[in-house]
Amino acid sequence: MSGIFALFNFRSSWEYLPDLLRGALVSIELTLTVMAISLVLGLVVALARMTRLRPVRVAATFYVEVIRGTPALLQLFYIYFVFPAFGIRFPAFTAGVIGLTVNYAAYLSEVYRAGIQAVAKGQLEAAQALGMSRSLMMRLIILPQAIRIIVPPLGNYFISLFKDTALASIITVKELLFTGQIISATNFQYFTIFTLIGAIYLVLSYPGSLGVQYLERRMKIGYRPRRVAPAGAPEGAAG
Repeated sequence: MSGIFALFNFRSSWEYLPDLLRGALVSIELTLTVMAISLVLGLVVALARMTRLRPVRVAATFYVEVIRGTPALLQLFYIYFVFPAFGIRFPAFTAGVIGLTVNYAAYLSEVYRAGIQAVAKGQLEAAQALGMSRSLMMRLIILPQAIRIIVPPLGNYFISLFKDTALASIITVKELLFTGQIISATNFQYFTIFTLIGAIYLVLSYPGSLGVQYLERRMKIGYRPRRVAPAGAPEGAAG
């Protein structure tokens, strides 16, 4: 154990920490930007996959399957290194936002779609019986109920996205991991630097995990079944 602690340079770690925290801020900015756009785009894709218009449905399905069938790292490479061959160039941060958004929107669209399809058909039939249009039914009946289903999974994706921002280091986005790579390449303090990086990821993501657990408790789907009163018990004895 003492050998492990001997590898960690406590004195120098305070010198590295400010730069690593600046990299962590870039990771947080990247996470919030990508998640905000992905939430909107994912809903659009989910609705497109459920539309009655076949061309739109096929295009949305093709997009989701292509993204799910290829690595996120390859998608980032393609946007940052391949697009310039066609005259399309993006700064590293912008390319990271586009690549991660394209990836996460596809997965979030499946979360939305599963939540929408989980709403009881009786709710849809009742709305149709009232003469509601499809858009009004979606806005007032389906989405409010689907939100209870999809919020906990969305929280898990948010935490995963924060960690996946490390993929953007491969296209030189100066987030937490890339900053650590630059520092360790100059002083060779790999154990100290990457241990600090792991600790920062843990400290920042753990509160999110607690928040997701809280949401899961608060937004459980369904109701407690009523207790059946024993035979012969007076009416109202069931709690």
